[in-house]
Amino acid sequence: MTTAQKENALGRTEPETAELRVSVVIPCLNEAENIEQCVAAALGVLERNGIAGEVVVADNNSDDGSAALAEAAGARVVVEPRRGYGSAYLAGFSAARGKYIVMGDADLTYDFNEIPRFLRELDDGADMVIGDRMKNIHPGAMPWLHQYVGNPLLSGFLNLLFRTGVSDAHCGMRAVRRSTLPQLALRTTGMEFASEMVIRAAKEKLDIRQFDIEYHPRGGESKLSSFRDGWRHLRFLLVHSPNHLFIFPGALMALVGALIALTVVANINVFGREWDLHALIAGSLLLVVGTQVVALGLCAHAYGTYFMNERDPWFDRMRARFRLEHGLLLGGGIVIAGLVIAAIIVIEWIDRGFGSLGEERLAILALTFVIVGIQVFFSSFLLSILGLRRSND
Repeated sequence: MTTAQKENALGRTEPETAELRVSVVIPCLNEAENIEQCVAAALGVLERNGIAGEVVVADNNSDDGSAALAEAAGARVVVEPRRGYGSAYLAGFSAARGKYIVMGDADLTYDFNEIPRFLRELDDGADMVIGDRMKNIHPGAMPWLHQYVGNPLLSGFLNLLFRTGVSDAHCGMRAVRRSTLPQLALRTTGMEFASEMVIRAAKEKLDIRQFDIEYHPRGGESKLSSFRDGWRHLRFLLVHSPNHLFIFPGALMALVGALIALTVVANINVFGREWDLHALIAGSLLLVVGTQVVALGLCAHAYGTYFMNERDPWFDRMRARFRLEHGLLLGGGIVIAGLVIAAIIVIEWIDRGFGSLGEERLAILALTFVIVGIQVFFSSFLLSILGLRRSND
């Protein structure tokens, strides 16, 4: 993370001091009309409540003088030239010196008088505390599309996938112990940073708490793009849930495909009729595609485990139990089964004096087995290659 700390009036950077109780980190991108008021409000709360703390403004390379205004108001300013909500916060977190970090936007939507409540929860043992805006949204503070559609759907989907129990997963006012940041290993640079914090905290089984706060109309122009940022959040949720994105859909397709193929090959009547070649082709396609999607899901799990410090008990159990050789044997066995069926067809063809053949069903079945076996065989090698990164423990 590249950050540049602003120099003070004497041209020297501020010296490091003993750990403070709290760092209030405010991301800022062209908030000249709001930033002074936000900094003053946060500093005022700290002073009135006798809290040893600082205000860190993570300026996202503003071009309206926001950084200078924030520094003049008493904040310590760090500049992150790479644009993005997450980029700004990562720079602010890196510069923060407090035991706790309280996050709040620079648009006057959040009341910094809530800071002591966040600190009390952290003192009580919480690892992360998140505000819940949804019951106290002031008129005009949030577009109806965000209030009644976007935020409920995204928060609900996040809870469905990761069971966080957080009602307002995208609230911008939250607090976290600075000591937990290495454990969270945050890395996203955009608006999905808010989701990443909650997901990583849930996966690490941290103590996440929430309470109701008020949400006020913002000052200045919003930087949020409803559909673009909404899609980024949704994409992030899916990418971090390989089971729901790959494993479950792939397994369902493979199962349905196998059942269809079995129904056709075994001449089983379904819905009062016999299914033939076209149904078998559809079943074969589903089985092949489903197998490939499941393989992609396993590779996604491996990448998350070995490169992103993700933890998944199911995948951890599977990788402890199965090795490369198991996958190679399974894939090789399926290929051999397909080749045996193909050999039977060839033998029958020879037996008929190289005449006409009517074994389309067996031919499709043999081809399906060979393709699926090859997928399993080489996907096992890919999983093993990804696993080379795992630590020796």
